[in-house]
Amino acid sequence: MMKLYSNSTDPFSHRCRIVLFEKGMDFEVVDVDLVNKPEDLSTLSPYSDYPVLVERDLILTDANIINEYIDERFPHPQLMPPDPVMRARARLFLKDFESQLFINMPDLESQDTEVSESARKKVTDILMQISPILGKQAYILHEEYSMLDVAIAPLLWRLDHYNIKLPSSCAPLLKYADKIFQRPLFEEAMSPSEKAMRT
Repeated sequence: MMKLYSNSTDPFSHRCRIVLFEKGMDFEVVDVDLVNKPEDLSTLSPYSDYPVLVERDLILTDANIINEYIDERFPHPQLMPPDPVMRARARLFLKDFESQLFINMPDLESQDTEVSESARKKVTDILMQISPILGKQAYILHEEYSMLDVAIAPLLWRLDHYNIKLPSSCAPLLKYADKIFQRPLFEEAMSPSEKAMRT
């Protein structure tokens, strides 16, 4: 059985939990307390970080690597495109998301108002750029739910938590977010702390 070391409020752990639930497989989630981290986590991850996936002798860190492994190991439903060209495009999208969007997420939690406000503005600007795409197609990668939707879902779920107010021009993005939140297993993949982030 796969074991996922996950923090109950970490958006990258949330991303991995979404994939595991989408696949409908047997797995165990080990909740990592930030103050009292499990002793074996320091052995498994050189940074004592999360998420960490363990399956037999395999140990994986990094949400993107974990999720691609799960997708290849359990191909139904497939979340990365089967076509090599589209799969490459999806990876480029994910890389851009990481370097431009998700890199700001830790700063959104900062106690330094200037830092958090700067991150909020950057994230808002990028989401405003993405919104028109979702006015033309059902999901980020055309008409099929994919790993890109999985990746951005935890951020969209946390908009209220991060105090991000999107303008009316982002209506397509907000409609898209509600559609993702209504997926049958989305709620099951969340911790109680995550559920409380959105009223």
